Amino acid sequence: MPRSIKLFKPHGVLCQFTDREGRDTLANYVPIPDVYAAGRLDRDSEGLLLLTDDGPLAHRLTDPKYAHPRVYLAQVEGVPTPEALEALRRGVTLADGPTRPAEAELLSSPPALPERPVPIRFRKNVPTSWLRLTLREGRNRQVRRMTAAVGFPTLRLVRWAIGPITLEGLSPGQWRDLGPEESRALRALGARKRPPARRRRRRS
Repeated sequence: MPRSIKLFKPHGVLCQFTDREGRDTLANYVPIPDVYAAGRLDRDSEGLLLLTDDGPLAHRLTDPKYAHPRVYLAQVEGVPTPEALEALRRGVTLADGPTRPAEAELLSSPPALPERPVPIRFRKNVPTSWLRLTLREGRNRQVRRMTAAVGFPTLRLVRWAIGPITLEGLSPGQWRDLGPEESRALRALGARKRPPARRRRRRS
């Protein structure tokens, strides 16, 4: 049977199993042969990573046309204004084009996350705050670029959820197999494509 697991990827770990430069990789955390990451997280980002030996499932989870939600917790420099949050919700224009609209929420208190082994960069007299962002696309370093585009650079980034699968119950470096309900929910998510955009009727 196909096998899928979830991992809390720690900060500083590459989303691959080998590295010529000897940097920390998934091989140091996941002692399971023939599973591969379905998607990526930057080396300096943390959080949920799904790994599977099911090729079709991995394809559905990474193909942009399925547009499944990914939830991120981002610690940013400064306190985003209502205008900045609204810009994120509408979508911002990056170097590779405009983003899809995102869900953006300013959290009233920091989320309950483990301390990062490498401290974030603090600037004196500049507060930090936490955002909860839900995206339906996965461009390279997208969250970081989006928050920077509205004037609030990301200092720490944790992916909390991919569709119905969350980090709940995991500590950095820990993994476990998906349970039957999680597996069914994940496959159901991967089976749903984003509905095609409606075409505007031409006026005669």
